Amino acid sequence: MSDPKPRPEKSAGKAISKDITPVLKGWDYESGTINVRKVPGEDGSFKLQMRLDLGLLQMELTGRPDGVRPHGHESLLDYFESLLADHRTSNQGNESGFELSTDQCRSLREEAVMYYHRYLSLFVLEDFSGVVRDTARNLRVIDLCGKFAAAEQDRMMLEQYRPYITMMNIRAHASIHCKAERYRDAMETVQAGLSSIREFFERFGHEEAFDLANEVKVLKKFARDIQRKMPVDPLQKLHAQLQKAIKAEKYEEAARLRDQIKSLSS
Repeated sequence: MSDPKPRPEKSAGKAISKDITPVLKGWDYESGTINVRKVPGEDGSFKLQMRLDLGLLQMELTGRPDGVRPHGHESLLDYFESLLADHRTSNQGNESGFELSTDQCRSLREEAVMYYHRYLSLFVLEDFSGVVRDTARNLRVIDLCGKFAAAEQDRMMLEQYRPYITMMNIRAHASIHCKAERYRDAMETVQAGLSSIREFFERFGHEEAFDLANEVKVLKKFARDIQRKMPVDPLQKLHAQLQKAIKAEKYEEAARLRDQIKSLSS
């Protein structure tokens, strides 16, 4: 006996198909790339879609990516942070006794994956403020579990992702500065991020891993790109020309450059 053919649901006398093939038509999956787009939703707000090999992920642009509000809060993280705040209030600011169970930590990790998919998508779309928001949020998850998880395994499980999330946060933050041509602010942001990642490796006794980390290589390359965009300091440029003239034994040119440096310095 053959399987019965599926029957599409009907609404107001019209069949409604749940087949997503028309949605994917013309949007082929490309291996090795992050394929994302924004589309208008039926509720009037834009949705974020990520193309996968077997379909797509659809996410909200704000709030929890799946649109759910756990316990009436924006996310599970916000819910547990509110419980921590209540615990502090009830115990005169003391955090002792507050713990997260293994199940609670697992739920927080699963929720963090949703935000990971979204901040990757937002980075591709150059929505850097959204990336800063979501990466900072996932760093809070690592901090919360690291401090309050009852089991040591749950305290340490997410720490391995801290350098990567920090790198993405710094790239997005510095990119905002670059778009506004605030290159010095961007450079300071990158240097602060590198210092944070260095402290991470030092905390776990792996100082030698700093220079080998892909996150560090990405940020150092970004710093070089920013450096090329920064306006050259006139004095710095003249000093470089002076050294070049002296090395080439062009003493008249060197004398002229010294006069320019003296004039500009005064």
